[in-house]
Amino acid sequence: MKIAISGASGFIGSHVRKKFDNFITMNRNDSEDEILTKLAGVDTVINLTGEPIMQKWDEQCKEMLYSSRIESTKKLVNAINKSKVKQFISTSAVGIYPNDKVCDESCKEISQDFLGILCEEWEKEANKCIKPTAIFRLGVVLGIDGGAFEAILPSYKMGLGGVIGSVKVITSWIDIDDLINMYGFVIKERLDGIFNAVSPNPVNNLVFAKTLGKILHRPTFLPLPAMIIKMIYGEGAIVLTGSKEIYPNALKKYGFKFKYSDINSSFRHLLGA
Repeated sequence: MKIAISGASGFIGSHVRKKFDNFITMNRNDSEDEILTKLAGVDTVINLTGEPIMQKWDEQCKEMLYSSRIESTKKLVNAINKSKVKQFISTSAVGIYPNDKVCDESCKEISQDFLGILCEEWEKEANKCIKPTAIFRLGVVLGIDGGAFEAILPSYKMGLGGVIGSVKVITSWIDIDDLINMYGFVIKERLDGIFNAVSPNPVNNLVFAKTLGKILHRPTFLPLPAMIIKMIYGEGAIVLTGSKEIYPNALKKYGFKFKYSDINSSFRHLLGA
């Protein structure tokens, strides 16, 4: 089986490359014809392309976030539809769901902020694919070599960590190893549809901070107020301050087993504790 990965140089993409022996990579700047040539002999395409979401959102940044996802996916789907590819796995985020609402894949409401609308448009482009299509709605992906967890870990190790924003905010997260296993599972079972790529056990920010501090044997008494986060990231602060209680019921229905389903086991795995 041959896999094609778009966005292979990123945090998640680097782990996907380790999962599959037979793969090729695609560049965001590839033309549609170049993509089509690369897709010769490919069974499954994994789309991970997109500018990092965790930055300060000004109008220029928003344009980059949009074009790097929507326009790139549109070009990729056009090529796939002309190819002999058998399966397409694209990316979205739990940011598509409204804040402060318990959701699984049956939830049809869309958050009306920039992130929700961006994810909705991204998924619309992916669903123009005529091949069986799966869309992973990612939660906060935990790994020590990328993403938000890598960014906050040094402060916790120095004893300067604490609750980020409100203690009541719910974080839907997933261990990087479980996420990569999801790709293998969906490819093996040839599944399509929407899948929430999150642990079945979301946690509030207080539990997140206290659990991490306990494993590191460090205090967690220095909170990072939402006001400071907004000063740093502007409108993009919603990624950290929005409360998303999301459950992966579609994957569970198909029998996917999580290796690190609770936050304590994930932290211990990632930190070698």
